[in-house]
Amino acid sequence: MHRTAPRLARILACAAVPVMLVASGCSSDSDPKPEKPAATGEANGGGEGSAAESAKPPVKKSPAVEREKLAKLPDACKSIPRATVEKLVPETKSKSGTAGRSTDTMSRAGCSWNSLDDNGVKGSQYRWLDVSFLRYESDEALAVSGAQRAEESFAKELSKAQGTSGAKQVKTETVKGVGEQASAVTYRLRKTGEDFSYVTVVARTENAVVSLTYNGTGYAGAEPPAVADLSKSAVSATKDAVGAVTSANK
Repeated sequence: MHRTAPRLARILACAAVPVMLVASGCSSDSDPKPEKPAATGEANGGGEGSAAESAKPPVKKSPAVEREKLAKLPDACKSIPRATVEKLVPETKSKSGTAGRSTDTMSRAGCSWNSLDDNGVKGSQYRWLDVSFLRYESDEALAVSGAQRAEESFAKELSKAQGTSGAKQVKTETVKGVGEQASAVTYRLRKTGEDFSYVTVVARTENAVVSLTYNGTGYAGAEPPAVADLSKSAVSATKDAVGAVTSANK
């Protein structure tokens, strides 16, 4: 009995103290020891992550897109020599031409001339000449060069001329010696009660596209101009316009 009394007293004393003291002072020596915290690298998976990243193949960079060679366009109204304008559009209202509207003349420009040459009882001859320029820059995001964009534009402009509403006797011929590629579209078109002869020449030089249209008709009994004659003059004028693009970028 004397041996159990001290043991019983000790148990009762532990039961009377707060729970926190029970956990620290009254626990037995057989309680398990706390585990050591895991190493930082292991807890974050650093070893495996680093290995995974190093195992990833290097990102392949797309080849650089060729930079556009033509940085600007010429003054459209000065792209065709004054002597040529006077020959193709006699008695023109404005020899200096009428510039087309553009908010960015380095990417888009144009000019036109027109005239009515009155020959009295022999009738009158009407002529219209216009030239337009489009310049394209390379697009890194789409991996397309300025020249490639110009090629696409060339095809669209040519298709537009070939698909002129109401056009008859439409013919397309490849033109050599004018830029990298060029084609002439000729046709007849009746409007304002008269038969007009038309020719549109579309040419590409590097990353620029040149479109030139030349048309005419006869009034008061005068015959309309021959398509072949207009075509020859239009091709020559287009060659001048393409040359103006080259000169503007020297």
